[in-house]
Amino acid sequence: MREEVELINGVYDPFDLNTYLSGDVAPVFFGSALNNFGVQELLDGFTEISPTPRGRESDTREVSPDEKKFSGFVFKIHANIDPKHRDRIAFLRIVSGEFKRNTFYQHIRLDKKFKFPNPTSFMASSKEVIDAAYPGDVIGLYDTGNFKIGDTLTEGEKMMYKGIPSFSPEMFKEVQNDDPMKSKQLEKGLSQLTDEGVAQLFVIQPGNRKVIGTVGELQFEVIQYRLKHEYGATASFRSKPHHKACWMTTTDKQQLDEFIKRKVNNIGYDKDESPVFLADSPFLLTQAQGDYPAITFHTTSDFKLSSNEF
Repeated sequence: MREEVELINGVYDPFDLNTYLSGDVAPVFFGSALNNFGVQELLDGFTEISPTPRGRESDTREVSPDEKKFSGFVFKIHANIDPKHRDRIAFLRIVSGEFKRNTFYQHIRLDKKFKFPNPTSFMASSKEVIDAAYPGDVIGLYDTGNFKIGDTLTEGEKMMYKGIPSFSPEMFKEVQNDDPMKSKQLEKGLSQLTDEGVAQLFVIQPGNRKVIGTVGELQFEVIQYRLKHEYGATASFRSKPHHKACWMTTTDKQQLDEFIKRKVNNIGYDKDESPVFLADSPFLLTQAQGDYPAITFHTTSDFKLSSNEF
C-alpha cells in the first residue's frame, strides 16, 4: 500500500482545494468499506475539503447563506417512500436562516402559509424528526400534493429560486391503459411519479392522450413497475417519433394561437398547463421557427417571461 501511495504521489500533482472547489478536478479515495479500510480517512477527508454552504440566485436577487431569515427550495419529490404509509416526501434544501419545526412559512407559488409538524432528516434507510435545520441541510417535508420541484419557502419574502429547469427529454412514449377499470389509479400514479422529476408528462388534446418523456429506456421500466406495484395500475408504452420538446414564448399571442391550432396533434401541455411543441424532427422544428418568427422555441423551461410575452 505504501508503495502504491508513493507512486500516486509521484505521478499526480498535489491536491489543490481551489481547483477542486471550482469543479476542475475530483478527488479519489482508496479503501474498502467491506474491510473497514480507509473509511475513517475518507470521512475525515470529505469533511475537510467539502465546500461550505453557498448562496443561490433567485428571480429577484442572490441570497446569502449568512442571512438570518429562512429560505429554501424543493429539489426532489418522492412518492411512496414508505409503501406502508403511502408517504409523499418533498426534499427541501435550506439556503439561508434557520428552519424551525411547527413554524409557518410562505409557499411562494401558492401564496399560502404552511407549517410542518414532522420535518425529517434522512440517513440511508433511517429517518428522524428534527426541530431545526440550517443552510446546506436537506430535510424531508410530508406533502399532500402542495409541492412541485422548484417551489420556494420563505419567511414572507416574495422570490423564487432559479436553476431547476425541465429539459427536453430524449425519448417519448404514449401511455396505453391496459386495465380501464384502474383508470383513476393510473392517473394518480402518472401524476405523482412524474412529479418526482425523473420523467415529464405531456397531455395532448383532444383525447387526453398522455405522453411521457425521459432521457432513457430505464425510466419507462421503472415507471411501469411502480405503477403496478404502488398504484395497482397496468400500462404499456407506444413509442412516439418526437425529436424535441420545446416550450414557447412570444409577444404575438395571435401567432401562438394560430401555431397551436395548426399543430394541435403535436402540442402537449406540461404540469403547469404550458403548451409545449413536440417536434417530430430537426427539419420540422427549423421550419416552425422560420414560419413563426415571433415565437421563441425553448428546449428548457428555464426562461423568464418579460412583461409583454405570453
